[in-house]
Amino acid sequence: MTHTLFVCDTCCAENEQPNGATFAAALREAACADPDLWALDIRSVSCLNVCSEPLALALRAPEKAAYLFAGIVPETDLADTLAMAKLFVQAEAGEITDARPAGRLRFCLKGRIPAL
Repeated sequence: MTHTLFVCDTCCAENEQPNGATFAAALREAACADPDLWALDIRSVSCLNVCSEPLALALRAPEKAAYLFAGIVPETDLADTLAMAKLFVQAEAGEITDARPAGRLRFCLKGRIPAL
């Protein structure tokens, strides 16, 4: 099954430069060190429509709920983002039932779309 982590590459606070592409690259590099994340496709995308709370990211996979997060801080949320991605990949029933291992990221959830 394909699991994808989308990272907005246009998100940024006022008077700042976007850093989503750099964050996506850091996620890719860190995911290479974790066999549970080797099949995770990490992609930069332009605009996830949560511009008021940069940085946004989303998790998608067939037959699983989709998750949208915002307010991610690349400088401090790398490990929590990887932990959330791992929970998503390992969610055999299609939904993350306990997000506590993902630390602060669980409070950044903006929406969950049920699987089809």
